[in-house]
Amino acid sequence: MNYIVRDEAAQDLESIWEYLADSSGEGAANKVIDRILAECGKVAQMPGIGHFRRDLVDQRHRVWNVWSYLIIYRCDLKPIEVLAVVHGARRLGALLRKRTK
Repeated sequence: MNYIVRDEAAQDLESIWEYLADSSGEGAANKVIDRILAECGKVAQMPGIGHFRRDLVDQRHRVWNVWSYLIIYRCDLKPIEVLAVVHGARRLGALLRKRTK
């Protein structure tokens, strides 16, 4: 693996899987998680892709969209660190301030 998933982000993925498995079935949950992890690999190979959101994080961090989910990662480390995987509709400010210190 060429990226690190922090414990909090692993918990995010588990919560996403559980929600989707309950609402749409395990097959759909597996598909979404597989795609998110594939995209984590993509950003690990091209650190810096995605967008910078000044309102949420500092310049060491990028945000990459996967459907309605956001991968928030630290791009200045090798390997990159995935800090959070959250639905884009969530209020992100406080959550990310805790995780990006």
